[in-house]
Amino acid sequence: MAKIKLSEGGFTPIPEGEHIFKITKSTYDEDFGKLEVEMITASGQKHIERFSLITNEGEVNEGALNAFSYFAKTALNNFNLDEIDHEDIVGCYMKCTVEHEKVPSNKDPAKTVTFIRLTDKSPASGFENTEKTKQISNAVKNGIKDGIKAGIDLDAILG
Repeated sequence: MAKIKLSEGGFTPIPEGEHIFKITKSTYDEDFGKLEVEMITASGQKHIERFSLITNEGEVNEGALNAFSYFAKTALNNFNLDEIDHEDIVGCYMKCTVEHEKVPSNKDPAKTVTFIRLTDKSPASGFENTEKTKQISNAVKNGIKDGIKAGIDLDAILG
């Protein structure tokens, strides 16, 4: 029998605020019109956006199609596109604001469930635009001593 070491923590939702995501995978089930886009932050936190492009009745879900169209055009930074292959967005970066929506659980109304909502989407060229990276870059550019004199806590930045 194998022993598996367990971790200390559990699932932690991506904190609210502005984040840059890299799209790492896109899968589309044409039979059911289900599209899943896997994304990751610079700190390694993962998020999945799901789009149901076809209704249970087999018709186009206009709301989901509009949402995905904006998502894809933003990721590709091309708002003139008419169509794409779902894998075209893999490797693209997107800046989004993460908002938490807490609602009562369907299974136990005494508990709450947190849904992650991505709003204020805009194209990004990579993780280099993160605040942490800017602080490190500025500290290196100005020299470590100047960075410390300027009040930059390198332990907090690099920690």
